[in-house]
Amino acid sequence: MIIGIENMQKLGKDNMELAMQSFGAMTKGLQAISAEVADYSKKSVEQSGSAMEKVVSAKSLDKAFEAQSEFAKSSYEELVGEMTKLSEMYADLAKDVYKPFEGVMPKSGS
Repeated sequence: MIIGIENMQKLGKDNMELAMQSFGAMTKGLQAISAEVADYSKKSVEQSGSAMEKVVSAKSLDKAFEAQSEFAKSSYEELVGEMTKLSEMYADLAKDVYKPFEGVMPKSGS
């Protein structure tokens, strides 16, 4: 009976340690993602302001349209790149959060 209780206590302690490792990985990953989103947002606002200055200071309508087109193209390319980077960060986060449980979870197909 005492051995059963000790085993249950050890199991509970081990599971809590795994959960805390997983939680730590999640916290670290979400902080990195938040920092990345904040950096991208700041950069995007700065580039929008710069593009607006180019459009407003254009000497002709053609130059204004050219500046706006360049901004739209570069913004789209940067957005796609940022979304790709964020999706990779989320995939890494999922792997890191699961990692502490890899040895505990039974493998499928066995």
